[in-house]
Amino acid sequence: MPIVIGDRIPSVDIRLMVDGVPAIESAAEVLGRGQVVLFAVPGAFTPGCSTRHLPGYIERAAEISARGVDTIACISVNDAFVMDAWGKAHGVAETITMLADPDAAFTRAIGMEIDASAFGLGVRSKRYAMVISDGVVTTLLEEENGLSIMNSTAECVLDRL
Repeated sequence: MPIVIGDRIPSVDIRLMVDGVPAIESAAEVLGRGQVVLFAVPGAFTPGCSTRHLPGYIERAAEISARGVDTIACISVNDAFVMDAWGKAHGVAETITMLADPDAAFTRAIGMEIDASAFGLGVRSKRYAMVISDGVVTTLLEEENGLSIMNSTAECVLDRL
């Protein structure tokens, strides 16, 4: 069942790089403090994700943070090494926290999985963005087909903050 406004972020494992080493953290811990903008992409280094979705958040990060957001995070069904390399390739530095969901545990727990086998990707995350306040979803911006880049952009998030 897909996550909805008012739901808490589940306490499932996600991964991120800490001092150059992959670390396992609880999604509820990483995303449960303060105001968080989380956006999901189907795959790091894929065309739409690399040319439009992630760059939009990089360009608008200061504006998003100025609206009271403590953390901007990007999650994908990729491993921590890939997410770290993708972040470095785009120069996210400390601006965006790159999160890995290698076995799609988080993605499945919130009901946002999509079968992208037709594109050679297997099970991936639908593209979406959400605003989370102290662990509770307050805004959810889903893409109608799960893959387009219309409703989950940085601009759409800014309109809701």
